[in-house]
Order: sequence, then structure tokens, then C-alpha cells
Amino acid sequence: MDAQGNGGIVVVGGGVIGLATAVVLAERGRRVRVWTREPAERTPSAVAGALWWPYHIEPMASARAWALRSLEVYEQLAERPEATGVRLVEGVMGETDLADVEAWAAGRLPVLRRATAREYGAGSGVWARLPLIDMAVHLPWLRERLLRAGGTVEERSVSDLAEADAPVVVNCTGLGARELAADPSVRPVRGQLVVVENPGVRTWTVSTAPDGETAYLFPHPGRLVLGGTADDDAWSVEPDPAVAEAIVRRCAALRPEVAGARVLEHRVGLRPARPAVRLEREVLPDGRVRVHHYGHGGAGVTVAWGCAAEAAALAASS
Repeated sequence: MDAQGNGGIVVVGGGVIGLATAVVLAERGRRVRVWTREPAERTPSAVAGALWWPYHIEPMASARAWALRSLEVYEQLAERPEATGVRLVEGVMGETDLADVEAWAAGRLPVLRRATAREYGAGSGVWARLPLIDMAVHLPWLRERLLRAGGTVEERSVSDLAEADAPVVVNCTGLGARELAADPSVRPVRGQLVVVENPGVRTWTVSTAPDGETAYLFPHPGRLVLGGTADDDAWSVEPDPAVAEAIVRRCAALRPEVAGARVLEHRVGLRPARPAVRLEREVLPDGRVRVHHYGHGGAGVTVAWGCAAEAAALAASS
């Protein structure tokens, strides 16, 4: 039992969703253990370009509410970017209508206006200042925040959620929920990135071509992340050289200085997509509780804190 007389909680999954949920629970006084198959630095969360924006996630109305709640947290964390990895950076979201964004984010974004032709010559877009998260810094920071709050992290593989020896288990296993929750509706959306030396790009850009192909450039300290792809039901985590070349070509069409940038790294991650995020409480026949919290697609970082608060409430009500 913990200091409040509550039973312990096991959070299965150590990506951004699992860690954020565990942090919220631990800071509310619950005894929390995170079980993760691999360290946070090797989860799909580590691959994310991590611009705050509700992308590839449903239901959109809930995602936007979770995103705005998370925005409050990221704005605070951006006051200490070296420690947290969170910065507020300006850039353009191409092929986006200002009125559509204002309908759900008006008054919440410190900078939000139409992009000028000089800022985005490929078409119409929105200029905004958004959180951009350096996951190489943020994930270790999240883990340390959890440890400071009294939580623990244990690297272990789980083949059945019943292995978790706690009255409450929070299932934050992402794509692993296909097996662990017997949920075939969870499927991968493959994303490939190219990391290059930054030739001086200071603003981010997201652009979508008429054929649906995307290009984005996210400047992080010491590097520039180029993307991207969104391949449904693709399981390979091996970088495809032809895809990498196409990514650089699309990004160079937006920012020509990128064409000659030295490649530092290739990354591939599998987004855990689902027709809708599963965030619900399940009571087992023996009285134990499972909270399912997965299926965040390409917006796990964006909605992490808003979702975590709801998941923690479901777990803490047990």
C-alpha cells in the first residue's frame, strides 16, 4: 500500500504515454511501477519529430481537448528547454486554413496567423508558435521526473497483462496492444525520418502535396529532422534508402539549403494507430482493474499530458 493507503499501480509501456501517465499518478501520491520492454530511448516515441499538433489521431474532438491540456504543460516546460527538451518554435503548417485552427485553438496559441507568401511559397498555410520537443532530452527527463516522484522503471517483457502483480494495471503498450489486449484494430503507420546537420534552418515547416505526400522540417539543437512518411500497415523498421532520398528531395524543394546537408542518421518508427484512442476502465472478474490507454497514432506526444490526466483519474478511482 502507498502513503495514501492505495494499492500499487503497474503501468505497462515506457514510451511517452506510459511515462506521462506514471508521472501524473506518482505525483498524486500513488505507488507506481513502469514495466517496459525497452528503455524509453528505444521506443517509437524516441523517433518522433515531436511537433505539437493533433496528427493522425481520432476522435479529433477529444484529441484537440487533450492537446490543449497538454499545451499548458509544454508551455511551462519550455521555460527550461535545456532540461526538458521543450521549446516554443515558430513555423508554418501548410495547406491549413486559419479559420479551422481558430475554431479550436483561438486564444491558446501565442502566435497564430496566415502565413505570408515569403514564409510559405508552396501555397496557403498557417504561421504558428508551437511546442517542439526534443525527445532525446525529453524522454530521459520524464523518466527522472518519475523517479523523483517515487516511481520505478523496470525493463521486462510482458506476454500477458495478467503477469502484472498489482490491483491496477494501466495498459500503455501502443502497438503491443494488438497482442496484449487482443485488439487487431491497432495497426502500424510507418514513419521514416532523415536526420541531417542543420544548415541554418530555425523555423519548422509541414507541407502536404496534392497527392498526399508530406514533407516536414523540424529544427532541434544540433540537427534538423526531415520527414516524412505515413505508410499504413507497414511493419518494417529498416530504413529504405529510396524513401530517404525522396524525403530529402521533398524537403529541399521547400528549403534548398537542405539539399547538401550531411546525413547524420536514419530513423524509422511505427505509430500505433487505431480507429479511435482506447481510454477506458475494465474491471476483471477477480476485482482487479485495467485501464486501457493506447492507440494515439501520430499524436502521442501532442496529447500525452491531457490523456495521462484522464487515464490517471480512471486508475485512481479504483
